[in-house]
Parts: sequence; structure tokens; C-alpha cells
Amino acid sequence: MNIDEIEKFLRETRNANGPSPLQDAQVNEVIDRVWASQRYPDDGGPRANPSCDPEDYADYGFSIFPAQGDLIYLLCRAIRATRVVEFATSVGLSTLYFAAALRDNGGGTVIGSELVHSKVVTARRHLAEAGLAYYAEIREGDGRETLKDLGGPVDFALIDGWPSGSGPSLARQVIEVVAPQIRIGGFLMNDNGESDYVDFVRDPANGFVSMNVPIKGGTLLSVKVF
Repeated sequence: MNIDEIEKFLRETRNANGPSPLQDAQVNEVIDRVWASQRYPDDGGPRANPSCDPEDYADYGFSIFPAQGDLIYLLCRAIRATRVVEFATSVGLSTLYFAAALRDNGGGTVIGSELVHSKVVTARRHLAEAGLAYYAEIREGDGRETLKDLGGPVDFALIDGWPSGSGPSLARQVIEVVAPQIRIGGFLMNDNGESDYVDFVRDPANGFVSMNVPIKGGTLLSVKVF
């Protein structure tokens, strides 16, 4: 695809579900700009090269689709979320939706984790530009360590991280850290569909019930029931 085709696709995807439930013009301007700036590497990215170093893709923002962001915003508003977590933050697109929902709920914090320093800087800048920096805490480092203590019960968790080359996926390793901190009735979302992550959330012993939502080729949405 050439640049015009890519920009057309991004515009159409952003507006595919009609107006966003997030009605703040300042926030939407930043979301539109971040989404329109998305680029994908010619080598297929981390899914094609799962053993690569995240720093190899420091110039690329891998983000959720806007429809996923709208769903995050709606669910966080519905449950009056005040503490949410995401792995990984990348350039902060999902963070904007979370932070806006928490602000509109009356307050709270989205805790993000990102390994690449330049992306941490970019995500914080986007939050500041949207007027949402107060509602976000971006922790720089390995999510398996940075997310061990989230400060209390979590209302919503997004696990959308880096693929691994062998052994347990990062999504599986991170959900094992985060799951005990999610409150009963809290939501969990993943869109990479790592098989060992899916095994974890679909194991009845781990306390979740799940369904596939037809967004971005399949988004797994779970709720903690015990």
C-alpha cells in the first residue's frame, strides 16, 4: 500500500463504527493524530520476528484499533473504573482511552508498562497534549516486574504486549502477575490471541469467563467471576 492508501485505510478504520463515545475534542484530536501516524515495518514486525529486540522497533507504535479503544472507554465508564492497567503502553493510544474514561468517572489512574524509553517519552507527551497526564502512570521497564504491585484491586486490564520467540508468551507471564490483582467483576482484554494466554483465561480454575469480540480480527474479552 502507498501512503495515500494507508492514510485512507486509517481514516476509514477510525470512523468505521460511527462517532466515538468519547466526545472530548482535545482528546480526540490527539487520538486521531496518533492513529494517523501509525506505521508498520516492512519486515512484518514483531509477530513475524518474535525473538527480536523491542528496541529494533522503537520507531513504530503498535496500538489497538479505535473500535477497541471505544469499547475500553465504554466498559470503564460502565463499571466506574478507577484503577486500570495496560501492557504494553507503546506510544499511548490505549492509554488515552483509559485515562479519558477515568477522568470522566471522576478520577483514577491507568498504570502502563513500556520497555522502550523513547515510547515512554512519546506516550507521556501524548497524554500531556490531551490534558490527561494527571490520570496516567507509565512505568518504564519489564512488565513482569513493573506490574507486580498495582496498589489495589484492578477494574480493567489490557494485555497487548510483545510476542516471545520460545517458551511462555509475555502475555501469559504478565497475566499471571496481573490476574490476582483484578477484582471480581473486573474486565480483561487481549487481541493477540497467544495460545497459552487463551489457555489461562479459559481455564475455569483461574476465575474468568470469556468471549471473542469481532474487532481487529478477534478480541478476547474476559470478566473475573471469582
